[in-house]
Amino acid sequence: MTKKARPAGRHLPKDFSILHEDEDLLVVIKPAGLLTMGTERDKTHTAYAMLTDYVRKGYAKSSKRVFIVHRLDRDTSGVLVFAKTLQAKTKLQGQWEETEKKYLAVVHGRCKNKEGMISTYLAENAAHVVYSTPNPAKGKLARTAYRVLRETSEYSLLEIDLLTGRKHQIRVHLAEIGHPVVGDEKYGAGRKVGKRLALHARALSFTHPVNNRRLFFETEVPEYFSKLLGASTRSADKS
Repeated sequence: MTKKARPAGRHLPKDFSILHEDEDLLVVIKPAGLLTMGTERDKTHTAYAMLTDYVRKGYAKSSKRVFIVHRLDRDTSGVLVFAKTLQAKTKLQGQWEETEKKYLAVVHGRCKNKEGMISTYLAENAAHVVYSTPNPAKGKLARTAYRVLRETSEYSLLEIDLLTGRKHQIRVHLAEIGHPVVGDEKYGAGRKVGKRLALHARALSFTHPVNNRRLFFETEVPEYFSKLLGASTRSADKS
């Protein structure tokens, strides 16, 4: 079942779109620049806080809440799933490895291999920088599949199957093969371009935690990506 965005509710911020809502789930499109959940510095301007307010309809004393199932980095946009019950959260997280996750990324350069698999062990240093290591005792296995959808003289649009879900996995893997994500200040080796990180969680497919129906959610190519690559990107929606 494919779900499309519908208009935002009264207590939902303007930059959110709802893909699906029922008694157990809330699936939205998170905009770039917004945290999924709070940090010590920012506890209120987050997807979690805004969606909690939404399900409470602005009534702070309401017992209703949302539960975080997974996260997207602050600067990554796209499909984000929240549960509306603890039972739904537990079930979804238990089957998360089987959830199909597709991303879009605009990267620097033209890829020699038009499709491939990147498989390494990822570790994190004291400066919170993630990197690949050959030692499985020091890192966690990370697998990223990609294929080139479109190319220009400067950039490539990739469709990515995220086969494991490690921190910064896509950004690290693409940077390590010489094609960092456009706008990635952390792993892009100083090649800052554009106004945001060109990484988007395009689609998710998973089994509903209660009725066991298979759900599929997909979003359009972000307008920013189209501007980077030109009109040819439009046909990626049909691929």
